[in-house]
Formats: sequence, structure tokens, C-alpha cells
Amino acid sequence: MIDLVIQGGTVVPMVTNGEYFSGDVLIDGGKILEIRRHQTDEIPARQTIDASEALVVPGFVQCHVHVVQSLLRHQADGLELLDWLQTRTWPYEAALDGDGVQAAAELGIAELLCGGTTTVMDFGTTHNHDRVFRVAEELGIRMISGKTHMDDGEGLPPALAEDRHDSVAEAADLGRRWHGAADGRLQYAVAPRFALSCTKGLLEDCVALARSNGWLLQTHASESIGEIEEVRRRFNRTNIDYLHSVGLTGSDVVLAHGVHLNDEEKQRLAKTGTRICHCPGANLKLASGIADVPGLLDLGISVGLGADGAPCNNRLSIFHEMALAGSLHTLRHGPTALDAWSILAMATREGARALHLEDTVGTLEPGKAADITVVGLDAWSLQPDGNPASRLVFGATAGDVRHVVVDGSPVVKDGIILTRSGHTIKEHAREAWHATRHRMET
Repeated sequence: MIDLVIQGGTVVPMVTNGEYFSGDVLIDGGKILEIRRHQTDEIPARQTIDASEALVVPGFVQCHVHVVQSLLRHQADGLELLDWLQTRTWPYEAALDGDGVQAAAELGIAELLCGGTTTVMDFGTTHNHDRVFRVAEELGIRMISGKTHMDDGEGLPPALAEDRHDSVAEAADLGRRWHGAADGRLQYAVAPRFALSCTKGLLEDCVALARSNGWLLQTHASESIGEIEEVRRRFNRTNIDYLHSVGLTGSDVVLAHGVHLNDEEKQRLAKTGTRICHCPGANLKLASGIADVPGLLDLGISVGLGADGAPCNNRLSIFHEMALAGSLHTLRHGPTALDAWSILAMATREGARALHLEDTVGTLEPGKAADITVVGLDAWSLQPDGNPASRLVFGATAGDVRHVVVDGSPVVKDGIILTRSGHTIKEHAREAWHATRHRMET
């Protein structure tokens, strides 16, 4: 008798674009044991998930989120990036205590899981990052994460301004504790915020820390015109050129955004194997612009998708990002710029590849971790039929997610999170937000 079977669905393995079939997914020991096509015999299993009238897909991968920002949702509208940081986000993060960090992580991770996202690369704040990892461990998501590093920058609150050496030492300690925890489900990534909030010495120390331990690096880059103009003014070079000079390019680096890149910068990213996370929802809301994703892909650059943070997007839905990514690029490249299967790949196997997790997740194949999302097909916008990629990218929403499995364990069933009371998470978030807002106002 096996541990779990997901039975009677339309399986979309995402090993190759365009493949789907009726079948069952057999799971044992946290891994996919077998995928059977057109199976009618009963399969002995300790648990059975009914996937009839549903799509069975790899758990979605988001390559850039900020779960710690979740309490600031709906409180930072109508701003461009640098004002958004200096007048809303940094004061909020400075006011967060440990309980606020925990409540924000609970809210963000619960939303991600219930929306079908099983793997994320997450960006923390400067403090209490142990709380984020503990919540990730308990709620059951697969997470690569790290505290942020900041020791410079206009408008930086004193509570976020770090000593360079203390900041790196704290990250080293966090990485030793959490990298590989939860049977490998949790990993550490070193996370300097961006070029304008870190001294050159801190950026170089972050690179050295990550590479001496084999950890990934993540930062924000070329998100807005104001940002790249300020980088040019301060350092007399382009953003990517400056990041390259301190070591922040390479196959172990994920750059969030990459909206404003010249041809030379794109070629450098391609040559170094640097990854990009496309965040169309946040880029639109902050009026940052539209990244040239088709152009990046044509150069062989690995591109994933991410919702960024709740204050600059208001939702952490991979479906929102897929729909935007499938629509925005037609403005520059025409209606065939990115087909639905290519977008779905960015949210599954290509996202996993960007995070160096392609041997673990991103496709449904025997031997891989059983990270699986079941999306129901009952919604009006999913009728009457169509190929699965089109239905997922252009028709489905996070509310259509029926079941979610991570490492072979169900974490969402019938849209309800199983690893913590959803009511308790929401109450905790409301209480923590009121306390945080009070500290911001005093």
C-alpha cells in the first residue's frame, strides 16, 4: 500500500510543452512513484485525492516574493518604487517586531500554498528571520530564503541600518541553522537588498558568504528608471555593470525584475548565466515598466515568475502573474510573443531551473519530490473546454486551486489549509498589523 494517490485527473506533467492525459499520480515516501495513464483499477493507498474534473500540475514555483511584507497589504498604493520604499515599506519593516514578522510570514505562506504555489524564493527584512523559517517549516512550503542586508541608502530608517560585519555574521548563522532543514525543503539564499541600500563592501561580503557555502544569491536590479539613474549618478556605470563588478552576476544569482536593461547588460546576463525573475504585477502597479521577457528568453536567459510583495501587488497569486506575462508582451512583440505553454513552463519547470531545483521539482516525473497542485475546472471562466495551458494561464485564478501536496503531504484540501487554522492566521495578522501600525505612527 502506497502513501497517496491523486486519482482521475487530467495530468499535465510539464516535462514537455503540450503533453496532457487522463491518469493517476502515485506517491510514496514523499516522492512521485509512478504516473499511470487511463487507469481504471483501484490503487491501494493510505490516502486518495479525487482529481476528477481537475488539472493535476506540478506545484507552482515563484522566484521572488516578500512574505514578511504581507501585513502592509492595501497600505502602499499609488507610489513609484523609491517613494514606495522610503515612505511606506522601510518604515513598516522598521516597525515590525518578532511577532509581526511571524504573523506576516503566516499570512503570506498560507496565501501562497492555498493559491497552488509550493516553492518560493523569499526575501526577508533585516531582523527576526528565524521566525520566517519556522513558519515555513510548520506550514509546509518549500522555501529558499534569506534576511535582507542594508547598511546605506537615502531614507533608510535607523532601525534597518545595519553594521556591515554584524549583518553578514547574522546571515552566516541563519544559513548554518536553516540550509537543508526540513529534509532539504528549506534552503538559505544571501539577500542584499539592492545597489542603492548597500555599500560596496557589504555587497562583496554577501557574495563571498554565499559562494563559500554554496548558497544562492538574490537581489533587486533595474526595476525602475529612478533606480538606474541614481545608480548611474552614484557609481558612473549601469546597474548590471556595477553588480557585476562586485560579483553579483552568475548562474547562482537571481535578479528580481530586470525591467530596464540595455543590450550590453542583457548580453552580460546571458554570458554569465544570471537568472531573472519577472514580476509583472508589481512592475505595473509601481509604474516601473515592462521587462523584455521574450528578448531575454531569446538570449537563453533563465526567467521565472514572482508576485513580489503584497504591498506592491496586493496578491501573491501565480495565476495573476501568468495572465499578465501572457498578455503584456504582445504590446511589443505581437500576439504570438509568449504562448500559454511557455508561460506555464516559467511557472513550473523553468522557475525550478532558475532556482537550481530542476532535479527536485517543476515537473511530474517518477523520483521527483511530490509537489503537486490540483486545479478544479468548475469556474465559469474555465468553460467549456480548451488546452490545459490556456485554461490555467488565462482562465484560472487562485480560487480554483482545490488541493496542494508538498513533499508527498497534503497541505491544502478543498481550498482549506491543513497545517494551521486559517482563522487563527487571519486573526493573528489583524492583531499584528494594528500593533505594527501603532508603532509606525508613534
